[in-house]
Amino acid sequence: MSLVVRNLQRAVPLRRARLREKVQAVRRALGVQRFDLGVVCVDNRKIQQINRIYRDKNTPTDVLSFPFHENLKAGEIPQPDFPDDYNLGDIFLGVEYIFQHCKENEDYYDILTMYQKEKQVLEELSRPQCWGRKKERKHQHENEEIGSDV
Repeated sequence: MSLVVRNLQRAVPLRRARLREKVQAVRRALGVQRFDLGVVCVDNRKIQQINRIYRDKNTPTDVLSFPFHENLKAGEIPQPDFPDDYNLGDIFLGVEYIFQHCKENEDYYDILTMYQKEKQVLEELSRPQCWGRKKERKHQHENEEIGSDV
């Protein structure tokens, strides 16, 4: 199925083709290549805004995930009944935050292609998460908040 990689930030140079290749490799290794997945790269301001809306934390972060399927245990692969349900969800990468964190820790190994975040990112999707009212707000705000000022 499809993998959509969007780079909505300009703070850190990013090679989308390399990121796409690595995410595809991780999807194959985890056996979820049949599932749709969205990966969106954003700067500190945008990841902080999303973090504030959905997690009530007014700070930037490295990764936010929005799983399509609820109530899955960590590592559990969804078993969809319908073709439209072959979707893992969306992942937002705080590329600027990740870059700053790696720079502070003097960890420059392929920093711009996000090698070390890819597995963590896909594992985030299989973590059971309880969004409560925040999940309801996601649908209400996603078009206006995420796309309005990029």
